[in-house]
Amino acid sequence: MTLRCVVIDDEPLARECVVNYAREVDFLELAGTGSNPIELSKLLGGQSIDLVFLDIQMPLMNGIEYLRMANRKPMIIITTAYPSYALDGFQFDVVDYLLKPITFNRFFKAVNKARELQQLQLHYQSSATAGTALVPDFFFIKCDYKYEKIYLADLLHIEALQNYVALYTTRGKFMTLLNLKQVEEQLDRSRFLRVHKSFLVSLSKVEAIDNGEIILPSGRVPIGRQYREQVMEKILSNKLWKK
Repeated sequence: MTLRCVVIDDEPLARECVVNYAREVDFLELAGTGSNPIELSKLLGGQSIDLVFLDIQMPLMNGIEYLRMANRKPMIIITTAYPSYALDGFQFDVVDYLLKPITFNRFFKAVNKARELQQLQLHYQSSATAGTALVPDFFFIKCDYKYEKIYLADLLHIEALQNYVALYTTRGKFMTLLNLKQVEEQLDRSRFLRVHKSFLVSLSKVEAIDNGEIILPSGRVPIGRQYREQVMEKILSNKLWKK
């Protein structure tokens, strides 16, 4: 799988640095360069582009202005000497933020993140085309200024916290700006169950049910009164040994 990329930067040396890095990565294909977003629009109009390395401070139009006005755009990795622009960039769902001078190690980490996002997108597209209900074994969530990869097998339980949800995994706790209903709709209901208005649990990770609470490796989760019958039936099912 190849990512076709373009580099947009008004500084020739900075542009050449990213171009040279891109040529060292076997899954990147350089499709063009430019010095401002106007040239980027021309490049996008004439060919299929997967990834753009976009500077912020440029003549005619800066990178943030371009992101604000663009309706459809490929994956974006911001490259800039100004860390103050990071928050603005991530409001537009950029893949990553590279602060100049850019090291190759940091560059490689960012483009690998872009490749993983493309693989996930292609997986969904192929599943939809085939008419199957294939479920990937991982997904991404946005945590502050980066995208975290969460494996379904690592997910223990999820808690609603006002405008956020907390995902408890075997690797730790991750916060993201979503609501519990949105998360529930994305998960396989044969594997994850709503047990309370504020909690979802992984059925395979349930260790015990004790006095109205579910015990998991991540802690104790209350069972809501209106969910109790469904929870007991789903968790115990035909697995309860009786006399």
